[in-house]
Amino acid sequence: MFKNTSFWLVVVFFFLLFSIFFFTPLFLSSQISYNLEEFKKSLISFKPEPEFPPLDIADYDRRIEDLANNPPPQVVAPKLDPNGNEIPVVPTPFPTYLWPVKTVYPNDGAILPFNRIIAYYGNLYSTKMGVLGEYPETEMFAKLKTEMDKWNLADPFTPVIPALHYIAVTAQSSPGEDSQHRLRMPDSEIDKILKMAEKINALVFLDLQVGFSTIQVELPRLEKYFKMPNVHLGIDPEFSMKTGIRPGKVVGTYDASDINFAANYLAQLVRNNNLPPKVLVVHRYTEKMVTNYKMIVPLPEVQIVMHMDGWGGKAKKINTYEQFIYKQPVQFTGFKLFYKNDILEPGTVLTSPDDLLKLRPKPIYIQYQ
Repeated sequence: MFKNTSFWLVVVFFFLLFSIFFFTPLFLSSQISYNLEEFKKSLISFKPEPEFPPLDIADYDRRIEDLANNPPPQVVAPKLDPNGNEIPVVPTPFPTYLWPVKTVYPNDGAILPFNRIIAYYGNLYSTKMGVLGEYPETEMFAKLKTEMDKWNLADPFTPVIPALHYIAVTAQSSPGEDSQHRLRMPDSEIDKILKMAEKINALVFLDLQVGFSTIQVELPRLEKYFKMPNVHLGIDPEFSMKTGIRPGKVVGTYDASDINFAANYLAQLVRNNNLPPKVLVVHRYTEKMVTNYKMIVPLPEVQIVMHMDGWGGKAKKINTYEQFIYKQPVQFTGFKLFYKNDILEPGTVLTSPDDLLKLRPKPIYIQYQ
């Protein structure tokens, strides 16, 4: 019995030795191969997170104060009594200014207030909707460069960035096939603007004139573009026709809830795609164009510009700015200049950068049409 047991123990021992010798390398090699393939796949799928300039809070605060353009504190000369003694002065409370607006700090990579945006506005289908579609590309770029140079000279403290502000949805007087009084630009036209912007390292703004439609319907359609880090949004209350009267007959309106929808939609894209903050430009030149402005909520992911969009002589435009932009603060401000409509009256000239830098607050977004 003992001999038989020993015999079988020897057989099992050699069988195990044989298995280890021949099969373990195959197993290990397959595991190594498998692990290498998984590692390669992980490298291919890995996308390094883009790095944005970290927010310099001290510089942000300085620039915000500079934009506010509040008057310096008054220095009152001491008064003396007949004996030459200084008469005590009752301290007056420091004035409270509307600007700068106390709101959230932006995320890293914010454009404003570290730069001023100089934008050309229009649509490639029309020579009458703005300078962006009026001139050939090379001539348009040269004109934009001229305006940028003026602003760099007027305010060396704030670098300028070029932008192409393209009307991606245009309001229409005719109802169209779906009776919405708006025309959506094809992707091919938007792509042309993106390629143009690449040539001069410009930002792109896609502007929405929704007509009888809504911002809630039109904005998500262009999501693929707003996922791009250099594409921002413009919304135009003038052509948001909630009363059912066609565009061009009356001035339309947006409520704070509409603006907050747009801001929150962009903010979600920023968070989901690791993007720098977006800029949201809201056109305005009347009281009723924007309702419940106090309810508009700036976000770390979205910087909101209330943009003075009216045309006319310098005095008229500045008054509009003071009434509806200065007195109803949100976050940042913009100012639109019309090459033709601002100088219709004899003797009028286009408002200059020096004129605009005297405003309270100073506009950080400048648009030319």
